[in-house]
Amino acid sequence: MAPKAGDAVPDVQLVHLVNEKPEKVSLRDLFKGKKGILVGVPGAFTPGCSKTHLPGYINDYEKLKAAGNEITVLLTVNDPFVADAWATSAGAQGKVDVYADPAGEAVKALGVEFDATPFLGNVRSARFSAVVQDGTFKTFNLEDGGGLTCSLSNQILAQLKDV
Repeated sequence: MAPKAGDAVPDVQLVHLVNEKPEKVSLRDLFKGKKGILVGVPGAFTPGCSKTHLPGYINDYEKLKAAGNEITVLLTVNDPFVADAWATSAGAQGKVDVYADPAGEAVKALGVEFDATPFLGNVRSARFSAVVQDGTFKTFNLEDGGGLTCSLSNQILAQLKDV
């Protein structure tokens, strides 16, 4: 079951590259003492994620920052090399921090996994967005049926202002 407002962010490990080497980081620690946004997508380089989802958060960076956002964490069930290549190709550096969830452990802990084996080869993340403050979910938006509506940057912006 997906988190709801008031739930703690799970203490699970994500992976990102530091000097071209994989490094683990706690999802909970990323939001310690910060107000931010957590976004989940099915996969790097997939059409909806690459054409709409990630670019929206990159383009709205200044608006989100003005609304109090200190960090945007986007997680994808990919390896850290693919996640890093996607972030680089999209121009996300300094705006959106893209983290890998290689084994899908974070999406399972969040209750947002879906079986994409027939077309992506493994379990992936459903699309979602959340406002997190100091390790606690303030909002959680889960897309129904893989849509691109409530998890987009323009939708989370209003919620971010209200927290």
